[in-house]
Amino acid sequence: MSGLLLLVMSAGCDGEKELIIIDGNLPIKTSSLYLVGDATPNGWSIDAPTPMTATEEDPLVFTWEGPLNVGEMKLCLSTGSWDAPFIRPASAGAVISSVGVAETTFAMHAGDPDDKWKVTEAGIYNLRFDLRNWTMSADFMRPQDAPVIEPIVTDAVYLVGDFNGWDINSPAQLEKKSDFIFVYEGPLTAGEVKACLTTGSWDVPFIRPENGGCKIGKDGVESDTFVYTAGPDNKWNVEEPGIYRLTFDLENWTIAAEYTGVFTPARKLYMIGDATEGGWSWDNATVIEATAGNNDVFVWEGELGRGTFKASETKDFSAPFYRPSTPNCEVSETGVAANDMVFTDAPDDQWLVTTAGKYRLTFNTSDMTFNAEFLSGSVALPSLYLIGEATAGGWSLDDATEVTAAEENLYVWEGALKEGIFKACLTKDFSAPFYRPAMANCEVSKAGVADNRMVFTTDPDDQWKVVAAGKYRLTFNLADMTFNAEYLEDAAVVAPLYMIGEATSGGWSLDDATVFTPAEGVDGEYTWTGHLKLGTFKACSEKDFSAPFYRPSRADVEVSEKGVAANDMVYTTGPDDQWKVVKEGKYELTLNIKEMTIKAKYLD
Repeated sequence: MSGLLLLVMSAGCDGEKELIIIDGNLPIKTSSLYLVGDATPNGWSIDAPTPMTATEEDPLVFTWEGPLNVGEMKLCLSTGSWDAPFIRPASAGAVISSVGVAETTFAMHAGDPDDKWKVTEAGIYNLRFDLRNWTMSADFMRPQDAPVIEPIVTDAVYLVGDFNGWDINSPAQLEKKSDFIFVYEGPLTAGEVKACLTTGSWDVPFIRPENGGCKIGKDGVESDTFVYTAGPDNKWNVEEPGIYRLTFDLENWTIAAEYTGVFTPARKLYMIGDATEGGWSWDNATVIEATAGNNDVFVWEGELGRGTFKASETKDFSAPFYRPSTPNCEVSETGVAANDMVFTDAPDDQWLVTTAGKYRLTFNTSDMTFNAEFLSGSVALPSLYLIGEATAGGWSLDDATEVTAAEENLYVWEGALKEGIFKACLTKDFSAPFYRPAMANCEVSKAGVADNRMVFTTDPDDQWKVVAAGKYRLTFNLADMTFNAEYLEDAAVVAPLYMIGEATSGGWSLDDATVFTPAEGVDGEYTWTGHLKLGTFKACSEKDFSAPFYRPSRADVEVSEKGVAANDMVYTTGPDDQWKVVKEGKYELTLNIKEMTIKAKYLD
C-alpha cells in the first residue's frame, strides 16, 4: 500500500507541473558591471562603457575609483544594447557630489522611466554597488587631476552643431594644414558646436571647451584651451552668426577663432508627419531651404504617402508649426482644399494627404499661403500595423501585425485576437499618431464593436478592448474614419516564442532572437531544430529584458547529447537561471508552456 501511495503521489506531481513565480529583489547574478553616461570616462558609448571590478570578498559587490564629470550616469550588466535592463537610482536625478552618498538602495529595469544619477561636482570618486543587497554608495576622494595633454594623432577633424542641424553623418570636415593644425573656414549660425575625429556616432570622445557655453564671437573665443573627452557634453556657443575661421591645434589642445564676415543663413523648414518619408522623427525630417533671393518662399518636390504632415522652423515639438487653418485639410491629385496657412502651436491641425504620389509643395511664410501640385502617379500604399496585448506581437513594433491595403483608404484583416487592448498606426513610432476609438475602452466582442467611430491622434491613449477572444475580421476605413469588427469563430492567438543566449546564433540580441515554431494540434507546444553552441540560453514571449523568461527551475541545467538534465521549467523574472549547453551540436528542442516542460534531443 505504501508503494502504491508513492506511485500515485509521483504521478500526480508529474502531471501538475505547477507554475513557479518568484518575487522580490533576488541577487543580480552577473560577472560584469559597467558605468555609462556623460559623467563617466567613456561617455554614452554602450559598446565600450566603463567597467567596474568585482571584489574578491564577494563577486556580486563591484567597485570603481576614477574621474566623474558633471553629468548623468546609469549602469548596465552587458554591452551593446540600450534595450537591456539598467541599474538606476531609486528616485530620478539622485545627486552624487563631494558630500558623497551613504549606502542607499537602487532600482533596475529596462525602458522608461529612464532614471539616472546626476553628478553635480566633478572629481575622483569611489563607487560601490552591492548586487546582492541592491545598495550603492559613493565617496568623493579628491578634485579631478588636470588633463594630460598629449598630441592627438588623426587624419581628419569634423565640426558639428546647430549650423549643420547636428548631422553627425555629414559634419563639416576641417582642412588639414599640418600634422596637428586643422582649420574650419565658413559660415556658423548662432548656436552650439563641438568637434570630433569620426563621423556617424555620438558615442565617441569630442573636442570641446573645458566649460560649457564657452563663447565664440566677433572678439574671438572666450578661452583658448580645449579638452578631448566623452563627457561632460560641453560645447562652444557661437553668439553671432557670421563667417568664421576656427583653428584647432591638436598638439597643444588650443583653439583660435576669427570672425571674418557677415553671414545671413538661408531659412529652413523641417517637414514631419506620417505622410513624409521620415515619419515623425526629427532626425529624419524633410529639410526645405528657402528659395534663392526670397527667404520667405520654400519649395519642395518629392513623394508623399497617405497621412498627415506639418512644418516647423525648429526641431522642437513644443515650437509653433506651419499648418492649415482647419483640421485635416486635404491634399490630393486636385491640389490642396484650402491654401491659407497659420503659424501656431495649437490646435495641432495638419494637412491630410488622401492620394499618395509625387508633389510640388510651396510654403509662402510672407503671405501665409500653402500650395500643393500633384505631379505624377502614386506610391505603393502603406501598411497599417496593429499592436497591443490583444495581438500576437504584443506591444513590440518590430512584431506588429501588418495589415495591407485592400484599396485606397481601406484596410481589412482577418485573424485571432486575445482578450486585451490594441490600436493601429501607419508609422512604427510610438510618438506618432495612432488610429484609435473615439471613446475610451471601446469594446470589441462577438456582437462587433460598441462604437465604430475612429480618430487619428497622439492622445488621449484610447484603445479598442477585446472582451471575447476569437477570430475576427477588422475593417479600417481611413476615408470616413470608421472601424468595424466582425466575430468569425472561436480561435486562439498563438503567442511567439523566442530563444536568446550565447548558445544561440543571435547571441543576447533580442532583435536576432531565434524563433520557435508552434506545434500543430498541441496547445502550448513549440519546437525548434538547429545548431547550439557551448553556452547558456533562455526563452521569452516578449522581446523585453524586463519581462519574465522561460528558464530552468535551478541554475545551469545541462543540455547535452543525453538530452536535458531536468525537464521542468519556470516562468519568472529572477533569478536569472539559464539552460547550459555542454555539448555543441544540432538539437531538437521542444518547449511546452502549458505543461511547463522542455525536451532536448541531440541529433548530431
